[in-house]
Amino acid sequence: MQNQAFNIKVMTKEEVNIAVEWAAQEGWNPGLHDAHNYYQADPHGFLIGYLGDEAIATISVVKYDNHFAFLGFYIVKAEYRGKGYGMQIWQAGLNYLKECNIALDGVLDQQANYKKSGFKFAYSNIRFAGAGGGKFPTNNDIIKLADLPFSAVSDYEKPFFPAVRSTFLQNWVSQPNSVALGILDKGELAGYGVIRPCREGFKIAPLYANTPQLAEALFLALKASTATGETVYLDVPNVNQAALALAQRYNMQPSFETARMYTQQQPNIPLNKVFGVTSFEIG
Repeated sequence: MQNQAFNIKVMTKEEVNIAVEWAAQEGWNPGLHDAHNYYQADPHGFLIGYLGDEAIATISVVKYDNHFAFLGFYIVKAEYRGKGYGMQIWQAGLNYLKECNIALDGVLDQQANYKKSGFKFAYSNIRFAGAGGGKFPTNNDIIKLADLPFSAVSDYEKPFFPAVRSTFLQNWVSQPNSVALGILDKGELAGYGVIRPCREGFKIAPLYANTPQLAEALFLALKASTATGETVYLDVPNVNQAALALAQRYNMQPSFETARMYTQQQPNIPLNKVFGVTSFEIG
């Protein structure tokens, strides 16, 4: 066993399921269709390390363009931790992302390690959990996102992400068993959200809106698509006070926290309009 070579390669689409399964075992509660959706973002951006025939390490290094990338799924099987395999796949991932501003959502106790690789803390994201169900708001401005041209959705999302990711976005808003809703203001798209089934309950991700009032209407509409008794999760940037207030108003409880970090300058994203983050794994 000691002499087996450690080989790092780009994952096949099927191997992305390994990373998602390990994430579930770590308690990260991935969505049921995350492997397919994430792979669309960058088919070359998922690495897996094998010791002989055994998969023992994963990392995702999704390169959206030559300037921006997102790192996630950094997992080493428990029995192989502390043996240097994690650092090898970490370095392989960073090599793929040379020159990019790299972002990640890291668990808080790993911040110091990420800082050694040049990552700088920007803000925290807090995962809230609360009760699903409820009544759909009486708001004629809430529409199915599929009723709009995709270009309207793509154009609306542009300020919220530092790179164009049309293929991923198209898959994300139309994934099976999910609900994707938009809200109009004077006939223009002024917010949208997606709720998808996860290993446990449902996640509203993302939730973008121009005002707290529009965000609340969308939140209630998405929540109403789930059955009473289900758990709904929302990942909130802690710098958006209105988003924190929304979660608290509906008795959602914090359950998990990450540190959003970047290797270069923090992108100019309107965080006051981000009421729910899309993904801790790929941004």
